[in-house]
Amino acid sequence: MTTAVDLKAELCRHIGDRRDDVVALLRDFLRIRSVNPPGDMREAADFVRGILDRFGLPHRTVAAREDMPNIIGRWDAARPGRHLVLNGHMDVFPVSDDRLWAAEIEDGRIVARGASDMKTGTLASILTWCLLHPHRDLLCGALTLTVVSDEQSGGRYGTKYLFDEHAEAVSGDCCLNGEPSGLGNLRFMEKGTLRFAMSATGPGGHGGYPHRANNPIQQIVAATQALYDRYHRRLAEMPEDFAAVLRSAESVAAADAILGQGAADNALRITVNAGIIEGGRKATQIPTACTVHVDMRFPVGPDRDRVRGELPALAEEFGCTLAINEDHSYPASSTDPFGEMAGFLRANTRALLGMDAPPVCSLGGTDTRYWRWRGIPAVIVGPSPLSMGTDNEHVTIDEAIAVLKLQVMCAVDYLSVPG
Repeated sequence: MTTAVDLKAELCRHIGDRRDDVVALLRDFLRIRSVNPPGDMREAADFVRGILDRFGLPHRTVAAREDMPNIIGRWDAARPGRHLVLNGHMDVFPVSDDRLWAAEIEDGRIVARGASDMKTGTLASILTWCLLHPHRDLLCGALTLTVVSDEQSGGRYGTKYLFDEHAEAVSGDCCLNGEPSGLGNLRFMEKGTLRFAMSATGPGGHGGYPHRANNPIQQIVAATQALYDRYHRRLAEMPEDFAAVLRSAESVAAADAILGQGAADNALRITVNAGIIEGGRKATQIPTACTVHVDMRFPVGPDRDRVRGELPALAEEFGCTLAINEDHSYPASSTDPFGEMAGFLRANTRALLGMDAPPVCSLGGTDTRYWRWRGIPAVIVGPSPLSMGTDNEHVTIDEAIAVLKLQVMCAVDYLSVPG
């Protein structure tokens, strides 16, 4: 009788034998310019559907916008069991260096936009869904694939749309996601966000006549500095059980090793990032307007709601107006770091790579929040996040193959438990 251990070993051998094919497929995916904004994912969706068609598997496309399609596929195993959902997105950051569309291999790395965030993880989910299908007579439950648009711009037309309009198809009992996470850690929590703009205006004038007009740039600079002074790196108020996990020696070591020195401490704190300041046309001219765009991040706890309530008064203090970006503002999310899928990931990481995967906090956001907010466990298995969005974004070939194997192994484990 074939066991889960046997099936995992067989599939990992198969992936190893087809390593070059996986790499070629990933490079083809990475060459598709699925940039968001503007967010047109039709070419990328055609590519994904082409893979599913070659495997002969049924799928459907649903969309709130024609240029932002989302693909859903489901197959059922031979025996009753739980419903596992695989989730990944097709959209990527804009580029400032067109060489990233070549997806060249350099020193064992594929250098390309989306190599980290997140076409490596998305392709792993697609292939996991396809590779397990011939073995469904050995498995229990159901496996659903969701490949979405619009994650980079908040998910309004992607995973959020799926939950708004097709929740019965995509909720499941557990989610496995391939966002950049890095091997050797378990992302059990991710921070919530507040994205907003503060703006100031005035009549403008000559720079030598500051007595004649207010300066919106000066107001925005002062308001931005106040944001940093009051909130940046302030220790968050969070549940002690979460704080204890994040302060544990294994979590600190894993976070700092994978995300850079200081990441573990950062996970415990509120952060402020003023990403864009717009205003003015000439040094000798008092500008008529200035705007700052800000991203704040919050661990699980009450701080996000408290700060949101304080922002209008801060803006008013400096003569500014405030506009919250609701599509990009959301609460923190978490899953049980000692739950079943978390245990599968840690065990499979040890078996495949010889390393543990301690629980850490994500510093960026993922679509797993839509499952976690509903109390559905959601675990992330993806490549290193450190190069995402840079002009040197990359994934090592070994890492890409390991991500695929780990997703396959975790899915087999979950779907081997009878209902």
